[in-house]
Order: sequence, then structure tokens, then C-alpha cells
Amino acid sequence: MHMVIYALVEESTHDDALATGNSVFDRLVGADPHASAVFDYYVTFDEEDTSVAGKARWGELPTAAPVDSDDGQDLLERGWEATKEEFERNLDRVKEAIDELSDEEIMRDEDLARHAFHQVGAYDGPTMFLYTEHGTGIRHRGQLDRLLEESEELWIVPADVHF
Repeated sequence: MHMVIYALVEESTHDDALATGNSVFDRLVGADPHASAVFDYYVTFDEEDTSVAGKARWGELPTAAPVDSDDGQDLLERGWEATKEEFERNLDRVKEAIDELSDEEIMRDEDLARHAFHQVGAYDGPTMFLYTEHGTGIRHRGQLDRLLEESEELWIVPADVHF
């Protein structure tokens, strides 16, 4: 499966933002020796030599954009809305499991109940769409707002990831 994720990085130029974004994505695919793989691989939107990912799959997206630009605001909104929707979808599955399944059925992962519990509590992976420059998933709006307020030159870098 493919999805687009976004790294929020503090840099002064487009090229530096893209390089730092690549470092974030390297961590998330386990290319960094101190990180474990969350995704299989990634493709940024400056790559031209793929026919199955990046631009070939999602169309044209900026390779990196200042968060306070129109493109940056659009990417940020996409990432945050996807994060909220995925959280709400999994939370609804958790609530349904609690209401309808016995403890034993939940323990056996009936209807993938335990999987939904795990996804609600995830810090990274397919339920997280926004990441800090340290590769940490942005899990709630307060965390995002704090990052937006405290950063002076914040860029957003999209990547197509496979999981």
C-alpha cells in the first residue's frame, strides 16, 4: 500500500528542507542505523525515474514548500485531515469492539479489534501522516500548533511511502 506522508522541517532554503526531509524519511524506512523501519521505502516528488510511486502515482506535488505559503498550507491541511480521519476511523472501530465484543473476542483480535487499538495508540506508521524533523509522528493538534508557533522557517516535504 502507498500513502503520502509529510515531514515538517525547520530550514532556510528549499534544498536544505528537501535534504532534511530525506533524512526524516530515511529514518522511517530504517536506512538510519539508529532507527527501525516503519515503512518499506519512500519516493520524494523530485524523483523522475519511477513509474509506480511519487509523481507517477499521485501527480505533481511540491518537492518542498514553506508552511506559510499556499502550497505549504495545502500540504499541511492534507496531512492533518488524513491524520484526523484515520484516527477517527480507528477510534470508531475501538468503540464498536468495546460495545459489541467480549473480552475474550477482543483478546483473540476478533474483527481486528486489537489492531484498531494499536492503530489508535500508534506513534508512527500508516496512521500518521505528519512527522517532525526527528521522525516523530504528530499525533494531536496541540502538538502541531506548538510546532507551527515555535518554528521560524518551517517547511513541509511530502513523500510517497510504501508499507
